[in-house]
Amino acid sequence: MEKPRIKVDAVTAKPSKNSNSRRKFLKMGGLAMAGSGLLLYGCSDDDDMNPDPMPPGEVFDLGSGDVGILNYAYALEQLEAAFYTNVLDGSYWAGANTEEKKILEDLYDHEVIHREFFKAAISANAEASQVLPELEFDFSSVNFADRDSVLGTARVLEDTGVAAYNGAGRLLQTPDFLVIAGKIVSVEARHAAAIRSIYLESDTAFAGDDIIDSNGLDLAKDPQTILSEVGNTGFVVTEFTANNLPQ
Repeated sequence: MEKPRIKVDAVTAKPSKNSNSRRKFLKMGGLAMAGSGLLLYGCSDDDDMNPDPMPPGEVFDLGSGDVGILNYAYALEQLEAAFYTNVLDGSYWAGANTEEKKILEDLYDHEVIHREFFKAAISANAEASQVLPELEFDFSSVNFADRDSVLGTARVLEDTGVAAYNGAGRLLQTPDFLVIAGKIVSVEARHAAAIRSIYLESDTAFAGDDIIDSNGLDLAKDPQTILSEVGNTGFVVTEFTANNLPQ
C-alpha cells in the first residue's frame, strides 16, 4: 500500500482569550510527564513555542518510532488549533449564545495547549530537524459566519482526533507517552461529545452509533486512514510524508 503523502498548512494562533493559559500549563512544575524521569522544563514568557515554517521546496517526513507518532499527533493538534483560531475570529462565534461561545473558547484553549505541549515534548526528545515545522491550512471551504458550517466542521475534526489517538496508542513504545496520549484523547472525546450535543441537538448524539461500536468502544483508526481522511478535507496545503511511521 502506498504511504500517505499529505498537504498541510500553517496558521499562527492568536493569543488565547484566556490570557496566559498556555504559559500556566507549560510552567506548572516543569510539566512532568506521568511522574517519571521525562521532564519538560517550562518556557519563559518570552519563549516562542511556535515552530519554524518549513523551508521552501523541502518535504518533511514525520519520522519513525515514538517521535514519528508524536509528530503525527502534533500535526493534528496544529490543524485543530488553527481551525479554532479562525472560529474565534469569525462572526458566528461573535454572535453565538453564551454556552456555545464558552464551549468553543474552551476548545480553542485546549487545542493550543495540546499543540504547544507536543512541540515541547518532541523538542525535548529529538533533534531540532526531527520536529515537524509549522503547518499551514486553507479553511476557505468553511463559512465562519455560519453555525452549521462551523459546528459541522468541528464535529468532523473532533471525531477524527479521538479515532486518531485511539488508533495510535498501540504504536507508542514509551509508557509515559502512552499515559499522556490517554489523557489527551479523553479531553478530545469530551470535545467531541460537547460539539455533538449542541450541534445535533439530541440527547444521544454525544455517544452516537456512528462513533461508538457494539462493544461500547470509541472508534480507532490507524495513522494512514486518518491522514487520508484529513487530506480529503481539503484543509491541508503544505506537503509532508508519513513514510516511516510504525504499523
